[in-house]
Amino acid sequence: MTLFHFGNCLALAYVPYFIVYRCSGLSEYSAFWKCVQAGFAYLFTQLCKMLILATFFPASDPVGGSLDILGEFMKATIDIADLVGLYFVMSSIAGKGEIKFMVAGMGWATAELIMTRFLPLWFGARGVEFDWKYIQMSFDSNISLVQHITTATLVWLWSRHDLHKSFQPVVVTLLCLSCYRPLIVEILIHAVGLGSWTLLLAKALFTGGIGTVGLQLYIGLTHTSNSHL
Repeated sequence: MTLFHFGNCLALAYVPYFIVYRCSGLSEYSAFWKCVQAGFAYLFTQLCKMLILATFFPASDPVGGSLDILGEFMKATIDIADLVGLYFVMSSIAGKGEIKFMVAGMGWATAELIMTRFLPLWFGARGVEFDWKYIQMSFDSNISLVQHITTATLVWLWSRHDLHKSFQPVVVTLLCLSCYRPLIVEILIHAVGLGSWTLLLAKALFTGGIGTVGLQLYIGLTHTSNSHL
């Protein structure tokens, strides 16, 4: 039962990444090493973020278990570095727009999966007792994959000079929501008291909403570009 649980957790966490890589056409463009480079860019970006947080936002214990909204807001603002990192990754990739943001998003999400969830899943899911939190962690990794690809798409849309000016505020708003998603999650946990499964559903709906709008903007841009050819 333990091995079955362990196998299910790994399959839920890693198989969707493989499916997206194969079905998105990245394998046909031999983009594996480009995804690896995007993963190293993720590691460098996280190192820079950790140095900034340790220097300017030292950890402090909240009074009475309350949420320090201002402190969490300032920490979430550092996530703008992820947008900068994604922008530079896509700038170094030659090819179509969808290849750029898929490579950046896949590399970013895979590196995060390995760095933040590999060890907990590897050791925790092999425990004697079954625990739903590892199943939830696997589902959360899939949500993160969609989130990172969506964020990379929005960064690519923002960098496009042919994006209609009326859509630029929409793209910027969606990027801000992506950056401050951890803060929104913390507020929901403290203010509403969401349970683990409800919180996972809220993350999925939040990411799905941003992803749907981003996809519509991308389709609209590509349709407009093709109509001018």
